[in-house]
Amino acid sequence: MQRQTVLVTGGTGFTGSHLVNRLIDEGYCVRVVDNQPGLFHDQLKARGADITIGSVTDRDLMFKLVEGVDTVHHVAAAFRAINLPKAVYYDVNVNGTRYLLEAAEHHHVRKFVYCSTCGVHGNIEQPPAPESAPIHPADYYQQTKWLGEKVAHEFMERGMDITILRPAAIYGPGDPERWAMLFQRSKSGRFLMFGDGRATYHPLYIDNLIEAFMLAMCHPAAAGQTYLIADERYYSLNEIVGMVGRVLNKPVEIVHLPFRPLWLAAVACEVAYAPARKPPPIFRRRVDWFRQNRAFDIGKAQRELGYAPKVDLYEGLSKTAQWYREQGYM
Repeated sequence: MQRQTVLVTGGTGFTGSHLVNRLIDEGYCVRVVDNQPGLFHDQLKARGADITIGSVTDRDLMFKLVEGVDTVHHVAAAFRAINLPKAVYYDVNVNGTRYLLEAAEHHHVRKFVYCSTCGVHGNIEQPPAPESAPIHPADYYQQTKWLGEKVAHEFMERGMDITILRPAAIYGPGDPERWAMLFQRSKSGRFLMFGDGRATYHPLYIDNLIEAFMLAMCHPAAAGQTYLIADERYYSLNEIVGMVGRVLNKPVEIVHLPFRPLWLAAVACEVAYAPARKPPPIFRRRVDWFRQNRAFDIGKAQRELGYAPKVDLYEGLSKTAQWYREQGYM
């Protein structure tokens, strides 16, 4: 039997590389497209992934790469870059999604999985939020991911088998950025918490997310559906920091400071760094971590797909801490 071919966009990044490795483990032939080699290019290539360095904004390239593909996992996105023109976010997150869907439709791709974000719901005022909760994107990244979802719905209405995933706060080995600062500050034994620390945060260990990708790709119930994907439960920020301390076997003193001065400093940094288009040391999306509530109901994915997050927070943080130590981040 001929092996199925799967295309993963953003496949050399944190989430994409984990997905590529899982697909290779399962026996799929994997194509990867990413706009940069990332940390895992050589490892993935050695495992047999067919890697192309390019952008989803290149329509002709997308039509070329999608030919002969059974499934597309669209993970690539403009995400962390600060002080980029809004047009860049729109081009990648909206136009790039459209180009891929046009290519998938043209080449009769069986399945398309679009990776959105739980951030399309904004601040969660009535936790836990289901998929039907109000859409309130808090920044342009979240707004363009929502617009990407709307593009996906256009193609669903034309008969394509598409599933949308909205992951919560992804973490795990292989990501040198998202949670490293949390570990580094906790390791000192003193954590500066701006605000009361009672805002909620819903983690998602990378292996749990990858399982959701596999279910979305293969389960017939996933066709035309949208799913919030997260770990079993959410936590307060104070609880998250306390758990990191447990993993590090180090008591952490949480020092509470007012939030507003930090917010004003973030605004000032963004303005000061904008002319040079350099990333500021702090910015609003980063400091919003201290006050925005993230808490989601994953019941739909559990009922319809059999999604069952197997790695809890303590185990996930322990594995992440080990990787940080091995890589010299901590």
